Amino acid sequence: MSIFAEATAAKKPRTPRSLVISRLLAGLLVVMATAQLFEFEGFLSLLSTFGLPMSMLAAYILAGIIVVSEVFALPFLLQLPLSTAFRWVSMVCSWAVAGLWLVVSVWIIVSGSTIESIGMLGTVLMTPVWWAVFMSIALGILGGWASWGLWPGRRR
Repeated sequence: MSIFAEATAAKKPRTPRSLVISRLLAGLLVVMATAQLFEFEGFLSLLSTFGLPMSMLAAYILAGIIVVSEVFALPFLLQLPLSTAFRWVSMVCSWAVAGLWLVVSVWIIVSGSTIESIGMLGTVLMTPVWWAVFMSIALGILGGWASWGLWPGRRR
C-alpha cells in the first residue's frame, strides 16, 4: 500500500459525442484562461470595477479562483491519467467556471453597472454582459454533458 495517490486512466466515455463535447469545452476554457492571463493586471482592474463587496480584495480572490478553476478543469475534460480524488475535483472545477461567471454576470446586471465588457476573454476581447449570461449557461450545459459522459464514479 502506498501513501501516494496513483494516477489511473479515465473510464471510456459513454458516447463518442460526449468526448467531442469535453474537447470543445476544454478548448473554450484554454482560450478563456489564456486571454485572461495574457493581461492579468488589466483583468484584475476590470474585475475591481464590478462593484463587488470588499471591492479590490473580492476582485483579486475572484480572479484567482476563476483562472485556477479554468485550468484545473482541463485534466478531467482531456481525460488525462489522474488520481480518483483529483478527477472529481477537476470535474467540479468545470462546473465552477460556469457557475462563477453566471453569478458575476447576473451580479453586474442586478447592480445596474454600466460595464461594457465582463472579461470572460480578459481585456483582449470585449464580452458584453448579456452575452456573458448566455455564454455561462452554455458553459454549464457543456460541463454537465461532459460530466455525464465522462463520469468518474460507478456507472449502471
